[in-house]
Amino acid sequence: MKAKELRDRSESDLVDLSRQLERELFGHRMKNQTGQLDDTSLLQKTRRDLARIALVRSEKKAQSAESGSKS
Repeated sequence: MKAKELRDRSESDLVDLSRQLERELFGHRMKNQTGQLDDTSLLQKTRRDLARIALVRSEKKAQSAESGSKS
């Protein structure tokens, strides 16, 4: 998932996607511990996607604060 795609989404979509990815990450961790996870790169990919979402959310928050203080 690219940051450009995430910037086009609404705040509520980003929150929902973040929650979904957190659940997936938990599942990946459990499968990894029990030896059932075939593709261990999913752990890193999911963590990076969560970090991208956090970055986009903070950018949007800063942008809205900046535009609010100018008016």
